[in-house]
Amino acid sequence: MRFALTATLAILFAPVLSPAAQAFDFFGLFGGEPPLPSPSRENLPYVADITGVEDKDLSQALKDSSNLWQLRREPPPSGDGLVRRAIADVPRLAETLWGAGYFNATIRIVVAGRTLDPNGDNPGAASAAETSRGRSLVPVNVEVTPGPLFKLRDIRVFDARTNQPLAPDLIPPRGFPLKPGDEASAGNIRTGANLEIGHLRDNSRPLAKLVSIAPVVDHRSATMDLAITIDPSQKAGIGPVTLEGAKGIDPDVVRSYIYLEPGEPYYPQRLADTRKSISKIEAIGSVRIDEADRLDANGNLPVTVTVTERPRHSVGASAAYSTVDGPTLRAWWMDRNLFGGGERLRFDVEGGYATSISGIQFKPTKKLDPENLTGRVKASFLKPALGGSRNDLLIDAQVARERTNSYIAETAGATVAIRRRFSENTYVSLGVDGERGRVEDILGTVDYTLIGLQAAANYDSTDSLLNPTKGIRAMASFSPYAKAFGSTLNMLQTKAQASAYYSLDEDSKYILAARLAVGSLAGADLIDIPANRRFFAGGGGSVRGFAYKTLSPRGPFGIPIGGRSLVEGSLEARVKITDTIGIVPFVDAGNAGASSIPDFKDGIRVAAGLGLRYFTAIGPIRLDVAMPLNRKNEDPRYGIYVGLGQSF
Repeated sequence: MRFALTATLAILFAPVLSPAAQAFDFFGLFGGEPPLPSPSRENLPYVADITGVEDKDLSQALKDSSNLWQLRREPPPSGDGLVRRAIADVPRLAETLWGAGYFNATIRIVVAGRTLDPNGDNPGAASAAETSRGRSLVPVNVEVTPGPLFKLRDIRVFDARTNQPLAPDLIPPRGFPLKPGDEASAGNIRTGANLEIGHLRDNSRPLAKLVSIAPVVDHRSATMDLAITIDPSQKAGIGPVTLEGAKGIDPDVVRSYIYLEPGEPYYPQRLADTRKSISKIEAIGSVRIDEADRLDANGNLPVTVTVTERPRHSVGASAAYSTVDGPTLRAWWMDRNLFGGGERLRFDVEGGYATSISGIQFKPTKKLDPENLTGRVKASFLKPALGGSRNDLLIDAQVARERTNSYIAETAGATVAIRRRFSENTYVSLGVDGERGRVEDILGTVDYTLIGLQAAANYDSTDSLLNPTKGIRAMASFSPYAKAFGSTLNMLQTKAQASAYYSLDEDSKYILAARLAVGSLAGADLIDIPANRRFFAGGGGSVRGFAYKTLSPRGPFGIPIGGRSLVEGSLEARVKITDTIGIVPFVDAGNAGASSIPDFKDGIRVAAGLGLRYFTAIGPIRLDVAMPLNRKNEDPRYGIYVGLGQSF
């Protein structure tokens, strides 16, 4: 089992506890609901109750609109004040019921056993309430009889420009979003009208707007007829793009992340993609895109992009403990705008104390053994938009000592690459990679030098980094190392991974997610390839349920030695139970093989499990429990994984 506990998670949970969790008052930590005021001679406290409504959402909406309910901890000074407060609630409650589609609803308010007349003075009720002064809380009951939920009957949609029915080609293929028989609630009607406006905007009509909604209610048949007038406007393209804000960042850098071309057809998704693209500049804090309220002389829509800067410097630290790998400490420092052009300079330091090379569980010792120390120091530099172009310079360098159950590696290396961005979703990079190191495993010790090229391509059309609901992510890398360049061996390393996300419903409560990863090492024998460059499967981000980096060909004493090929796959069904809670049944499969091309001689190892997701503003917090389905004696019975964001 591999189970990491980190201080980061404790920090993440604290600010995002739902109101329901706080109301639970776990050991009194969150505080319960404040009590009602006690009986008093100075004022007239009361206890309010709203009854007759079974629908929880409607019941809450009535409470939200009721002053009797909202001000129950601010008692009036007299019985007359309490009666006036109650009578003033009648139109508020009626409006809420009508808005929910209950146009035949009745409301009865009883104060101290006396039914109020909304049009009278009600001195009897005021006097009855006064008898409780200083003795008890005044009982106030709001009795609601909702009656039938009204349905839509006849729906007519007009074009504001012609006063004629809206043309069929301006309506979605499945018809107008509102249909006879739908609920006649204000929210449902507004949603339907907005869906039609959204359809028009999605078809390059940015100034489409709702002009009016004229309802006619038939109380006897509990139905509503609707006349909706919409201005579909005209088709338009993207106009001039104006950039504002972030005076400390070179505007040419920001513009290089804007892929809008004047005159191209207007689509809201293009603006959303632009916002996402600009947000990739780490010096940018926020991005707002405002559309003009009229077209320019060319029939295009001008757009204004307003950006703000993030604090230039940031620092962070975290601590973790794993029953397999032991304790780990991490710290980092970053400058997000080093020279005023959005340059990012970051330093990472990591240190840990690892298990022994033949062990399966970390065991604390009284004496510190330097052989078990692990660590990494990394520096990375990014210069975006070289010369205002869409080419970025990336430089990475690191020194590391790694220790796993399979090998010990001491390495130093650097990569210099140019990345070319073709769109918001696609980029390729080409660079030079170099590494020197010493690796010790069960097969022996290898001193090596690797110098070669590194080419990669990435595509990402997903809608979220930590919780994607639609789109595709794909990457492929190609890295040849040759003795001609100074390497100690000829080797070709290729990797590819793709994941896809498909939502089964409009609200993205049911999502299918799939991942496939492959890798290959060619040009050198397995024993000549440094163990830290070989492929291993197993663990979080790979095949959950199996121990980290243990799925591979095995050497003497059954120790994993890594392979020259890799195949991994995952399938998840991500189901939202509530707005904050979700479950994820999943299946993972994979293994590493001895040959450069997967031959599956060692079989495919499979695990299944169930995950729990707690959705926060920054992303879902993940808890996965997985069990190997075809485990061997050396495999754990299950694995537990905690993290931020979906597993892939």
